[in-house]
Amino acid sequence: MEQSREHIDYKEAYQEQISINEKLTSKKQDLEFQLAQLKKLVFGSRHEKFVAANAQLAPTLFHIPPIAALLDHTPATIAYQKTNKQLRPNHPGRNSFPEHLRREERIIYPQGIDPAVAKKIGEDVTETLAYTPAELFVKKVIRPKYLDTATNSIYQALAPERSFERSNADTSLIAQIVVEKFVDHLPLDRQLKRFSRLGVTISDSTIGNWVTASAAFLKPLYEAHKKLVLASGYLHADETIIKVLDSDKKNATHHGYYWVYQCNANKLVLFDYRTGRGREGPQSILKEYKGYLQTDGYIVYEDFDKNPDIIVFNCMAHARRRFSEALTNDKLRAEHVLSEIQKLYAIERYITDNHLIGDDKLQYRKQHALPILKELGVWMQKAYRDVLPGSAIGKALFYSLSRWNKLSLYATTDFLHLDNNPVENSIRPVVIGRKNYLFAGSHAAAQRSAIFYSLLATCKNYQVNPIDWMQDVLTRIAGYPINKIQELLPQNWKPNQSE
Repeated sequence: MEQSREHIDYKEAYQEQISINEKLTSKKQDLEFQLAQLKKLVFGSRHEKFVAANAQLAPTLFHIPPIAALLDHTPATIAYQKTNKQLRPNHPGRNSFPEHLRREERIIYPQGIDPAVAKKIGEDVTETLAYTPAELFVKKVIRPKYLDTATNSIYQALAPERSFERSNADTSLIAQIVVEKFVDHLPLDRQLKRFSRLGVTISDSTIGNWVTASAAFLKPLYEAHKKLVLASGYLHADETIIKVLDSDKKNATHHGYYWVYQCNANKLVLFDYRTGRGREGPQSILKEYKGYLQTDGYIVYEDFDKNPDIIVFNCMAHARRRFSEALTNDKLRAEHVLSEIQKLYAIERYITDNHLIGDDKLQYRKQHALPILKELGVWMQKAYRDVLPGSAIGKALFYSLSRWNKLSLYATTDFLHLDNNPVENSIRPVVIGRKNYLFAGSHAAAQRSAIFYSLLATCKNYQVNPIDWMQDVLTRIAGYPINKIQELLPQNWKPNQSE
């Protein structure tokens, strides 16, 4: 009996040790993965493009070897490579400067000859691009008064309408300040230093008041813009952090968020500031929205699955990103998934390059993308059973498997996108800007910034000069009929012809 008891104790201890070893192995892999990610963050490139380890110098887009150890059979590959690639022409020389630029001419005569009596037989002309520092100047409006001696009446022209009546700033200056901050990412304090170099001192409170007043003028335009975005029927959605000074704690900052919604078909971008990253933000602004909503899989958006008017689906780029991160954990499996996703992107490039639209685009996706998605979904289900759930590859597989129908939905339509990259591109100015100005001064300032980011991003998408648009709109909007306010939106804007 004693020997039997010892045998049972030994067996239990052995099983317990195996369990401990498995946990330690999983923990070790997780730590190695985190270390690799930190090294990549500090030293490596963040570019997500996948290139197979055994890629040739000039491979086709889908030159991918089969993975016999993991696949029951290898699906047929799709080979697509653009054939209209042009050879780089010989450099034609320096480009000439635009004709609209002012020319300052300087003629250098040779010594020892009188040009007035000599015969000119030719000349050499050299042009260089010069620069004069930005100029601050004063607009002086004079309205003389006249007395009609016959009627003893006094006549004087009406003062021009001014949006900033209690300010001595012209809209041209304020437009420049706003665009330099929200398009060129130049903080207000740096702009003040530049004005100081030009001999004009402006206080930080004054320039802040100008920006605040500008946002107030643009608020009705922002609301009209918001209605158009939310009526589009297909939105990309994402969010990004913005630090905001905390009024309750000196020198402390609060993490606020810009929730960004983009109607890519109409090239409209909407920034909505919220103090947090909870479900209250999207639930509030999308409470009457109807249509498709493409997201990164953040759990907050899953609440919309209960809304019959909203169809939520996900972004393939986010799924791909997780497998890119898992390469150091399970190279073989991660490379296979990345290769299959690469095929999906090549299909989209083919559609774009060959201008496929409507039913042609839909049929091409059904014929080429859907089989890949189906095979890959089945493969991931099998692979998930053979990996540790807590490992990087296990987490990547679980992320995709739990959303596979939402990741595949795009291929059943001719208008949905494979990924959420359009809205991520629109967020980049905020990411660059916060590196320069670090934080917003208050929650109200962050919401004002959302107004500028929304309208100026749309200017960019419609190739509208932001300074021309901002100056013209700030000049006219105070007296503009509210029922015609949409005429001033970037996509509808026409410069005032009366000036």
